[in-house]
Amino acid sequence: MATDKLDTFPKLLLSNANRFSDRPAMRHKDFGIWQTWTWAETLTQVRDFSLGLKALGFVAGDKVAIVGTNRPRLYWALTAIQALGGVPVPVYSDSVAEEMVYVLQHAEVRFAVVQDQEQTDKILSIKDELPELETIIYDWERGLGDYDEPFLHSFATVQELGRGADDAARQKWKDQINAGKGEDLSVMLYTSGTTGKPKGVMLSYDNLVISARNANAFDGFDENDEIIAYLPLAWVGDHIFSYAQSLTSGYCVCCPESPDTVTENRREIAPTYFFAPPRVFEGLLTDIMVRMEDASALKQKMFHHFLGVANRVGEKLLNGDSVGLLDRLRYKLGDFLVYGPLKNRLGMSRMKVGYTAGEAIGPEIFSFYRSLGLNLKQLYGQTEASVYITAQPDGQISADTVGTPSPDVEIEIADNGEVLYRSPGTFIGYYKNDEATRETKNAEGWVKTGDAGFLDAQGHLRIIDRAKDVGKLADGSMFPPKYIENKLKFFPNIKEAVAIGDGREYAAVMLNIDLQPVANWAERNNIAYGSYQELANHPKVYDMMGDHVDQVNRDLAAEERVAGAQIARFLVLHKELDADDGELTRTMKVRRSLINERYGDLIDALYDGSSEKFVETEVVFEDGRKGKIAATVQIRDAKRHAPEAMKEAAE
Repeated sequence: MATDKLDTFPKLLLSNANRFSDRPAMRHKDFGIWQTWTWAETLTQVRDFSLGLKALGFVAGDKVAIVGTNRPRLYWALTAIQALGGVPVPVYSDSVAEEMVYVLQHAEVRFAVVQDQEQTDKILSIKDELPELETIIYDWERGLGDYDEPFLHSFATVQELGRGADDAARQKWKDQINAGKGEDLSVMLYTSGTTGKPKGVMLSYDNLVISARNANAFDGFDENDEIIAYLPLAWVGDHIFSYAQSLTSGYCVCCPESPDTVTENRREIAPTYFFAPPRVFEGLLTDIMVRMEDASALKQKMFHHFLGVANRVGEKLLNGDSVGLLDRLRYKLGDFLVYGPLKNRLGMSRMKVGYTAGEAIGPEIFSFYRSLGLNLKQLYGQTEASVYITAQPDGQISADTVGTPSPDVEIEIADNGEVLYRSPGTFIGYYKNDEATRETKNAEGWVKTGDAGFLDAQGHLRIIDRAKDVGKLADGSMFPPKYIENKLKFFPNIKEAVAIGDGREYAAVMLNIDLQPVANWAERNNIAYGSYQELANHPKVYDMMGDHVDQVNRDLAAEERVAGAQIARFLVLHKELDADDGELTRTMKVRRSLINERYGDLIDALYDGSSEKFVETEVVFEDGRKGKIAATVQIRDAKRHAPEAMKEAAE
């Protein structure tokens, strides 16, 4: 079948089972052993489950919740549902039952395919609120043997039903697949709900298939590549990287044994394609540096010497720039002694392309990985765009841009600075929310990203902040909170930051320490503490945070547009911002309105001259119980620096 006729994922699966019959399609580490399914075997698994669903009464148009972590059966369920004309609705597996209710009600799900007993119990606890839900199918049978509800079925049992289908039913199943069209609804992915209720983003096969093919061509991915699937199934990134791009290229998707073993499993697989948000790359680097503190003096000296070589010439070699013979030899020796073993330890020894997105990554962190010879790049995207809006072409990599428009994508900057785009990946609309669709996408197909940015002289996009969040201080100076927060989070000791200042006399920030690196630092410096609160409130930790704030202020002073937004006061929060407490979304984005309300007393203290403030904050424990954390939070002043423009004028 011609490529342009392979316009749905079930059609692509049929084609791949023929073209790549014996090549690996999926791997999963289970009970300590990597199991592999070829494309032909994957087709059989999908077909049996799909026909089993049909036997249970599944009809075209049915919505199906998919709840769990990255497991082959949940990916197979996506295609099995689509083969019958149904629509999968992936849900974040770490959502509590109360968070799931809205999505499952709004999507009108009739079936749910879940991972295990935990997810089954969540659904059962809210089933009375889901009148449309008729059937629950679970993957992992452990702990569910005594459940006798008639609407509960194991994945294996449903597949057994499908295996009983005759040849005529199987042919009819193929005919139904071949009747599918690229314009058909493929999946519904719900937004994280940063500013309100989550919205169901409807993406067609054309949106996803064309975007995935363009991405594969952009970076040269084919059936010989491999990726490790560990990102949330409900996130559009995983749907593109671990599903759409795999089906359109034929590459193999590897599922880890558990979310806790991702790093170890990545080391075993050494994928050629890897995506991670900046916090993952930051965490890996922090772990490397902490380990080196415990290494012998000789190893430390060798490590730092060759890192110096890499910092000087590594990125030049990666970009194909001219480098002297002696430096090439030094780098080659460094690769043998340091870079190679380090990449192997990270599970990146075969990485052809790595991407990061979602937040700005620190320039030093970004350069560190690239200096090792790892082709780490940045992209900019959204659920509504089927991920890709911009990406960085090889040889045009910079830490402070997110690249040029992706293939077939057009970008415009509105008069108010908001980034607009139009592309084949542009979503159909928001499910049952025509008003929100019209507010986001106009009749010509231009989509408002909600982000403020500009195209530089080289045509690369630079993102400043969320357009709605960019404010002004009382003196009229620009106040871009996200821009300030990202600069603060470049420091590995700062896990989260919240900047305040719109309409106020000056900018101020609330910080979260990152417990692992700060605890390691405390141990090395003989600083005793008994809790997160005690460590966060330690005077020397405040001194460290003050140094970081001062460095950010120096950076801001050097940028004319944001020099007026330097931080005047800061505090370190007594608890981590937590998604379970509603302070972050499930994709780890700050819910500003809730933060402003919950920490209103601390925000007031940042502006009334207080040096400390006693607060009590409600928290939700892992078992669902609620409690309160009380603390006296210190507040410190920060030095602001003369803008570079003023310095030059004075000189």
